[in-house]
Amino acid sequence: MGASRALSFMLAIQIGTIVGSDWTNSDFNGEAVQVHGNAEGRVEYKFPEPPNGVSDPYVYSYKPACDGTGGPTPVRMCQKLNAQCSAQPKGQMVLWFRAPAASPTAWVSQDLSCMYDGVPPERPGGGGAVVVVTERQLRELPIVPAGLGVQPGRHTLRGAETNVYAEPAQQSFRVSVLGRGVEVRVRPVEHRFDYGDGASLASAAPGGPLPEERWGERTATGHVYRATGDYTVGLVTVFAGEFSVEGGPWQPIAGTALVPSRPREVSVWRSEVHLYAEDCNANPRGEGC
Repeated sequence: MGASRALSFMLAIQIGTIVGSDWTNSDFNGEAVQVHGNAEGRVEYKFPEPPNGVSDPYVYSYKPACDGTGGPTPVRMCQKLNAQCSAQPKGQMVLWFRAPAASPTAWVSQDLSCMYDGVPPERPGGGGAVVVVTERQLRELPIVPAGLGVQPGRHTLRGAETNVYAEPAQQSFRVSVLGRGVEVRVRPVEHRFDYGDGASLASAAPGGPLPEERWGERTATGHVYRATGDYTVGLVTVFAGEFSVEGGPWQPIAGTALVPSRPREVSVWRSEVHLYAEDCNANPRGEGC
């Protein structure tokens, strides 16, 4: 056997076995998927995704609570621990660890539980799934679109300031995920205005209405049309979300939901100024009155 083949064989043995055990590991017919092993003798698993689109953002690892090397766990304690795993042959007490799948190095210890050769392990924490609200689920929520406002209204003037603004609202929803109550709340984080004439704006601020006496003032989300015509004004609001499981801490949802608003039609007219010498008080029917 060449040196490279021998090295490959040794690595395969390291990944496929648990230190201090004669177990062999498999994918358990897909019920728990082996990812890889490491020099500490751990074998890492990512469990199948539970139903309803809920995802588990963690990978899991375990190692024997007693590795047979005369470590810090006393022999009598090891015997007592492993004696609890007698429901099937080759039962052994293992200690589970968990780490974020995106960064599988920050391992945190979890539960002690029994494992048996060839039997699919249960997800740590009683086998229950970690409830996570996904971006897809966020986008499927019935988020109410922001209102789209235009001032002075349906008709505006070429070269004048037209105030365009959004009227969004924070919203919350109660849903059930795997039989557990989950509260989701969403908030607008960006407003994407399309003025219909080729110009657009992405703004964290929604803008807002002006009192009638201030119509024509420049606003952060307003627009000046340079040509007459009919235009369709559009708005897409970007919502971010967070969720809480049964009153627990709020956790951010990865991703956003884009919610379009009902468009508004705007007619842009030109304005003309003429000077007249008529006294409209004396002659209300005069030209220009």
